[in-house]
Amino acid sequence: MPDPLRTYAATAVIGDEHVTPPPGLLSDSLRTRLRRLRTDADLQEWTAAANEWAWYADARYRACVELRPATAPIRIGVKDTVAVAGFPTRLGLRRHRHYPHRTAAALDHLGDDPGLPAQVTAKVVTTEVNIGVGSGCGNPYFPHIDPAGSSTGSGVAVAAGICDLSLATDVLGSTRWPAGRCGVVGLRATHDPATLNGIFPLTSTMDAVGWMARTPDDLALLWPLLGLPPAPPRYRLRIGVVQEVLDDDVEPEILAALHRSADALAEAGHQVGPARIGPAWLYRAAAWEMCSREAWDGYQTWRTWIGDDLTDSTRLALESGRTVSDGRFAEIRAAQHRSRIEAAAQFADHQIDAWLLPLDPDLPRPADAPPPDKTIPTADQSSYDRDIGYTPIASFLGLPAITLPVARTTTDAPLAMQLVGPRHTEATLLRLAHDLAARTADLGLVPR
Repeated sequence: MPDPLRTYAATAVIGDEHVTPPPGLLSDSLRTRLRRLRTDADLQEWTAAANEWAWYADARYRACVELRPATAPIRIGVKDTVAVAGFPTRLGLRRHRHYPHRTAAALDHLGDDPGLPAQVTAKVVTTEVNIGVGSGCGNPYFPHIDPAGSSTGSGVAVAAGICDLSLATDVLGSTRWPAGRCGVVGLRATHDPATLNGIFPLTSTMDAVGWMARTPDDLALLWPLLGLPPAPPRYRLRIGVVQEVLDDDVEPEILAALHRSADALAEAGHQVGPARIGPAWLYRAAAWEMCSREAWDGYQTWRTWIGDDLTDSTRLALESGRTVSDGRFAEIRAAQHRSRIEAAAQFADHQIDAWLLPLDPDLPRPADAPPPDKTIPTADQSSYDRDIGYTPIASFLGLPAITLPVARTTTDAPLAMQLVGPRHTEATLLRLAHDLAARTADLGLVPR
């Protein structure tokens, strides 16, 4: 008599640890795929192969909370805190779901370019209400590295070849961390409340739309779908290497990657020199305080909407906002207002187009490392000065930032750099990322 469990496993393709290579057109650049689909490749055959791969990859890496068959050449994933009409939104919770009637404003431009036929095929994993610990996702390129969050599923889905573009959100690094840990490109857009309609808010003063793609070239090709300003004419750009990083306690391999990245941008013809960002460096801790207080204030409203239990890490992160007094919160708000004016003046006065700095001072956390108790660092932690990291700089100032992989460590962990620019200079940052990627050795990134 056949073993029912073995029969089921064979039918469900369970238990095969061998990683099947993705179909050829998924391994190619997006530009090559679209060209071939216009000339010699069959769309139906391609979508059939792409769907088989996506189902296989999602079973392996657990990037999606809902995955639908693709019928278009460009597949888009959307973080599960963002409204898409026809898809439930779960906010990263176990039981909650609601069904929005309207799609978020960030997706308004999907049909603008007939040469870029795109379709939302997946809602992707997020941590609980953007602030919890852990996602259950695997890291396709670096299985031994935690894929980070909160937009975990966006990074994993892109790296796994499940999606070509993923819409994420970024408060203090929620797009840039998963992108950096998963070896893909992550763009935080300029803070603009008008773009956040249909996105579950965590902190209204720092929330921003985020996008992820495999490479700068893929992101450049998809630019008309993002609703962002077009690229300016090409000219020599001026990049400031953030000197406060050199004074900080940074892992040697990260510093070496920073210097190589600066050299690569200089080789691309850009002017590269030192820059100090002044008070913005000191406001990194304040950004975490602001996030925790605004998240706590928001929780007082949305807790009545959601009949679901929160994990301890989510609850602790939210409750940390109670310790930020009204007086301290007002101080931080005033400092944020001043710092945004100061940052604009710094870029203009020093004629700098972008700051270059690492994603973080520390190497990526191993997947098997004990998770932190909560996502919000507090001053009583011994590692506080390192835990506040470098991503809050762009967040507190409301600026765009892009991150991309530039190296692998001796222990095979990804190292990422970020570029931060003045408001609404996303296209300039993408150009710099493209120039840096073109002068970075092939990192051999394939799902495994």
